[in-house]
Amino acid sequence: MPAKAKTILMWLLIGFLLYAIITSPDRAADILQGVWDVIISAFRSIGQFFTNLIE
Repeated sequence: MPAKAKTILMWLLIGFLLYAIITSPDRAADILQGVWDVIISAFRSIGQFFTNLIE
């Protein structure tokens, strides 16, 4: 992908995120909380996997 196109897409993404946060902060917070829960769950699952391997 050309560098200029990548830069344009990045700015569009940033603009969209700002728009989404400004127009609906409660919804944006709910989405972020959901993403954070998925990340934490994934790390716990990986930790549990390695714990079971060691035992």
